[in-house]
Amino acid sequence: MSLRRDILENPALDVSPKNTVSMKVNPYENARRQFNKAADLMELDQDIRKILSMTNNEIIVHFPVKMDDGRVEMFTGYRVQHNNILGPYKGGLRYHPSIKIDEVKALATWMTWKAAIVRIPFGGAKGGIQIDPARYSPAELERITRRFTYALGNNIGPEYDIPAPDVNTNSQIMAWLLDTYLTTVSPNERQRCIHVVTGKPLEAGGSVGRDKATGQGIVFMIEKWAKEHHFSLNEATCILQGFGKVGSWAARVLKEYGVKLISVEDDTGAIYSYTGIDPDILACYVTSHGGVAGYPDAAAIDHITFLSTEADIFIPAAMENQITLETAPLLNVQLVAEGANGPTDAQGDRILEEKGIEIIPDVLCNAGGVVVSYFEWLQNKRSEFWDLSKVDAKLQQILIQAYEAVQLKVEEYKTDWRTAAYIVALSRLEKVYKERGIFP
Repeated sequence: MSLRRDILENPALDVSPKNTVSMKVNPYENARRQFNKAADLMELDQDIRKILSMTNNEIIVHFPVKMDDGRVEMFTGYRVQHNNILGPYKGGLRYHPSIKIDEVKALATWMTWKAAIVRIPFGGAKGGIQIDPARYSPAELERITRRFTYALGNNIGPEYDIPAPDVNTNSQIMAWLLDTYLTTVSPNERQRCIHVVTGKPLEAGGSVGRDKATGQGIVFMIEKWAKEHHFSLNEATCILQGFGKVGSWAARVLKEYGVKLISVEDDTGAIYSYTGIDPDILACYVTSHGGVAGYPDAAAIDHITFLSTEADIFIPAAMENQITLETAPLLNVQLVAEGANGPTDAQGDRILEEKGIEIIPDVLCNAGGVVVSYFEWLQNKRSEFWDLSKVDAKLQQILIQAYEAVQLKVEEYKTDWRTAAYIVALSRLEKVYKERGIFP
């Protein structure tokens, strides 16, 4: 039976990546539950808890853009700045039709924890536009991006708030954002402001390794987990949800370790092959066809079959709220390595723990992107250019140190990895607030 027929006969099964967010728990409520669990366990200072439980700024802009046919459309854009006690706000911009303020608040909050866990001097932010980019021409997307950048104005800046790519955005969009921002700066200051955005094309000041950074970081975390558990990655099997920038790179890097990709799902469908799916060939197919559906070297399967596929590793790298009360019981894996932000809600966490499935949580597992964004920011500030070996080596060092810090908190508090990761972040933030004090 096809997934489409399953959904028509039982709407409760409509839990695919493109439909789940609206029908599941509010992402911000999920983020708050995770925060409260860790804050309770570590007995976080109550005054600092009040500060960290709220965002600093929530910016909503409405702006007009002229379309190719001369019509004017109105768009809504967001930028949420959660906390900047450790450094400038940092976080991606996503273009997605379902984006709402609470989703952006959750993503900004997770960014604060993520930067604190990996000990880089950034705070948390996130943003985006409520838009389906597939409906617009490249020229329209350029005008939309430039007008959004102009609308944000001084709410972004190279030492204040630094955007980056996220869902449905890329280096080209970052280049448009950069160019637009620089036109608002006096000419003699422009070359000192190119670090206003990361994830840029190399020729525009980007960093080597940034395109694969999140996927590469996921692999470093899986490799560390495998060593800790005396588990061989050679001939291990993996299923992957989402084949965009994060998922595709994770699969391609894992291929070098001998990991066999046997099933992939994205918003066009799901595919399976017992003998394995070559992620490099699939990446070429997805580039030309827009998704995994119809891939000739694998069989089409439905969403439920995908989630039930037996494998060693599951990498959810799509959207929030994919592992839930309904879907968590279906998983038949040893490890969930969270490539997406917030892919597992509180009920999903509980079920995975009961099933004995281990989790490398999002705020640790997918932090490679923000780490290499930090490297790009540093290179721009110093007028330097690092080679790939240096980027990867420094990335691995930072992530392994973060993994080991979380591991210590797991043992100290006898708790799960997600809560331990939060405790690492909150402990650092608490210390900084206590050292600096609260103005006035």
